[in-house]
Amino acid sequence: MKLAFIIILNYLVGSIPFAYIAGKVLKGIDIREYGSGNVGATNAFRVLGTGPGIFVFAADTLKGVFGVYLAKMFLADLWLVVAASLAVIIGHSYSVFLGFKGGRGVATGAGIILSLSPRVLLLALILFVIIVLTTKYVSLGSITAAFSLPILMFIFNEPAPIKLLGFAAAVLVIYRHKPNIKRLLEGTESKITDRFR
Repeated sequence: MKLAFIIILNYLVGSIPFAYIAGKVLKGIDIREYGSGNVGATNAFRVLGTGPGIFVFAADTLKGVFGVYLAKMFLADLWLVVAASLAVIIGHSYSVFLGFKGGRGVATGAGIILSLSPRVLLLALILFVIIVLTTKYVSLGSITAAFSLPILMFIFNEPAPIKLLGFAAAVLVIYRHKPNIKRLLEGTESKITDRFR
């Protein structure tokens, strides 16, 4: 019963669409109708500007941090903590408030990994920055960093539940990037330097 309650609560926290809220409050727009149509930090940067983009990224990351904190507060078993934490990223990607659609899960997933395996997140973040700086594609950086998570967790010999978390997060994030992968292959993906109005 306790696990079910934490999973539901974490899912609802993850479902809070900060990019959508920021678009409505700051510009009176539905951010899903602009740019990539995604309700994540990258699209918020492009459509709403740097300040709102930073806010959305921080808020989405904190959803992951909060989810792990809540799980650890009430659950002792690491497997259960991981299960409850994954509910946050699922909520972000399939928000109940947006008709079960949502963001790619990168920032929220980063918040979860930060709380459970900070050294892995640090290396994945460095890889993300290198890819983005060299290619100008945020999506490619996100996909590459996600792909590296389970590999890095095996290298650092993290506990089995954390390894599973890394694998599950990587699969979900890469799956949610299917449209980006298609555009990358077609050469039509937007770069970080592109802006939308």
